[in-house]
Amino acid sequence: KGKRPKEPGENKIKPVNKKVKPKTPKMKERESVDSSLKSQSILTQVMDKGHFQKLAATLSLAAGQSIELRCKGSNVTWNYPSYLDTFKDSRLSIKQLDRYSQLILANSTAADTGEYSCWLQLCNGNKCRKDETKTGSTYIFFTDKEELFVPAPSYFEIVYLNPDKPAVIPCRVTTPSAKVTLHREFPAEEIETDGTDIIYDAKKGFVFQHPTSDHKGIVYCKAESQGAPQISIKYHLLYVEVPKGPPSTTIAVSSSRAGLSDRVRVICTVLGEPDVDVNFSWQYPGQKSGRPVITQNFWRLINRGIGHTTRISKSVLLVEDFEDTDMGNYVCIAQNLQGETTVATKVEL
Repeated sequence: KGKRPKEPGENKIKPVNKKVKPKTPKMKERESVDSSLKSQSILTQVMDKGHFQKLAATLSLAAGQSIELRCKGSNVTWNYPSYLDTFKDSRLSIKQLDRYSQLILANSTAADTGEYSCWLQLCNGNKCRKDETKTGSTYIFFTDKEELFVPAPSYFEIVYLNPDKPAVIPCRVTTPSAKVTLHREFPAEEIETDGTDIIYDAKKGFVFQHPTSDHKGIVYCKAESQGAPQISIKYHLLYVEVPKGPPSTTIAVSSSRAGLSDRVRVICTVLGEPDVDVNFSWQYPGQKSGRPVITQNFWRLINRGIGHTTRISKSVLLVEDFEDTDMGNYVCIAQNLQGETTVATKVEL
């Protein structure tokens, strides 16, 4: 009896601590759930009998099924696998209604596997921007036992290995649980995926975090899932080592001194990264007077003999029947996403 008054006193303190401790993690859990659902808040899947379901980061459906997605908002933009646009696939339909936008994909196939996302557009006059607080995204696997790999448009694909950025071998699967391995064609061997330098992501493929010239060659992927293994298309890995920046440009002329009625060729050459396009433009003496010239642009890949691949781009300006008005400076302007370079040469009579 003498001890009992102390026990309630001690118990009064303990429950206070117990009540306070659970509250903090609960609040954190709510915050984390809210933050993870923020990006999913406007995207839902229409289920049977008019039910709606909020979408998780990934969704697996059997190929052949149709799916209907809805995105809340009166001005919605969608993103989906690009080939559906390329072939103007009639299985895909998008309608903007008063309060939501509807995306329906009928008779799905393994090739439809990919990211489906939507966002609200905020417009002021003709200018629109993405509302980052109102977006939704999910990655849908359309599983198909006959097609473990997402079908590719060709049987062979080139992947460029840049030393300063990760490279992706895009052998994506339709079944997220499939076991996927990477193989070199020659010498025939499996390439170890260590989870650090080389990792596998079912949504992307194999990612080389730090590509080197040792990785170049022809590779393919192999997938297994409750049946015979399947082989992907082949990927030709080309190592690139070209400085980033405006085009590295040179100009040359067939002859710096030309006679009347001569044929003069001016060649503008750029060495650059294999996957970087170069745009050419010219300024020449007879331009203002409307003097006719012929220009031709082309490019090709070259191997520099040390395992490095470079793209050589050329623009040729041709003057037929050289005249007095053709004397002067020929200026070539080469432009890529990094900037532009101007080079010039002079032709005299």
